[in-house]
Amino acid sequence: MSVLVRAVRTATRVPGVAAPYDTVHVTVRYPALPARDDVERMSGALAADAAGAPYPVVVLVPGVNCPADAYRWLAFRLVEAGNVCVSYDWVGELFPGQYGLTPGVDIVAAGPDHYGERPTTPALRPVLDAVAALNESGQLAGLLDLERVGVVGHSAGGTVLLQSISPAWFPEVRAVVTYGAHTMASQMIGYPPNTLLHAPVEAPTMIIAGTDDGVVAASAIRYGEQAGAAGHDPVERTWREAVASTTECWLVHLAGAGHMLAAHPEDPSTARGFLETPTDADHDRLREVLGDVVATFLAAHLTSAPSAKSQLDQLAEQPQPEIAAIRRR
Repeated sequence: MSVLVRAVRTATRVPGVAAPYDTVHVTVRYPALPARDDVERMSGALAADAAGAPYPVVVLVPGVNCPADAYRWLAFRLVEAGNVCVSYDWVGELFPGQYGLTPGVDIVAAGPDHYGERPTTPALRPVLDAVAALNESGQLAGLLDLERVGVVGHSAGGTVLLQSISPAWFPEVRAVVTYGAHTMASQMIGYPPNTLLHAPVEAPTMIIAGTDDGVVAASAIRYGEQAGAAGHDPVERTWREAVASTTECWLVHLAGAGHMLAAHPEDPSTARGFLETPTDADHDRLREVLGDVVATFLAAHLTSAPSAKSQLDQLAEQPQPEIAAIRRR
């Protein structure tokens, strides 16, 4: 049975940021009912389907210079799986004097003098607060489970999640998924070469990467290594060393996938997809697998359905051909 997916939009401000770069635009997609009257048909504001409420909330955190619409395919997949899905666009400061689409990166909080004192993304709490306000009135009033939150981050969006999702700061987050992300620290902000930052995540975490990630490979120089150097796999190192052994953590590699797999359609005028070498892999199929893996992992940890956990176990025991490797600890 198909799910009718609709969206509501709102905006929120980030405290301490100067205008005009203080506003985040938020899109919330939800399962809807067909239009019931002329008011709904003319406005397009369709009522939410309350049958599955209260719905877990999943926030998609974008990569640098990746618009939220690039993750619409995944948002639809997650709504169809029984979630309400949130994405956002924030044009803000990337580095001093440089602006673009950002997941929200607090360079001072990520630096060697202050790492671990506060989240490295100042965006996530305002976004969650904006979603909580939607739970008070409008189409989504009373339909959101704000204590069952999942977060999915791509590239730098995944990095700030790994650095920020401590139960002290985001106790409502029950599951973390990243794609093409790691916690190697950049020398540009004062770290010594080959520094790997501790990830304070305690919620179950899945770290996903492509076997042909050209962006991560090309970025090795930032961390004191040479691009293409043997053994340079900051994603695997993050899984092995940065995440505490007490945290349930998965590592999944997709065969032939690149860094920009998660952002589709890719806008070639922005982000750094030009660093990748095309492969013969079927990227449409890889996205299907990525969507299935993410939805399965989130269902296992955001719902109480026994079938969700069994599906996750089956994923590990009988991985699809597109999964080059899958490990968990």
